[in-house]
Amino acid sequence: MKYTQSTLDKLELIPEDAGYVLRYERGTFQSGYCILESRKVVVLNKFLQTEGRINTLLDLIPQLDINPDTLTEESRKLYTNIMSKLETEDSL
Repeated sequence: MKYTQSTLDKLELIPEDAGYVLRYERGTFQSGYCILESRKVVVLNKFLQTEGRINTLLDLIPQLDINPDTLTEESRKLYTNIMSKLETEDSL
């Protein structure tokens, strides 16, 4: 996956399409993010560079409760790709 602003924008759409609010804030996040489940809010460390934000979203997206049917076509394809890569890594 390329570490570009375009890739980051596409990844940010996945949780947003699923009803999560995505915010960038200051904080001492161990993993670069914090999930507030009851409010469907995801807070990412705003000091991360583009590559760090992309890697954090790639780690985060499989942990979220996302119904692929709520995603746009482009987001659904990317989400399916992310989940299939995760399943492949888990089976190794």
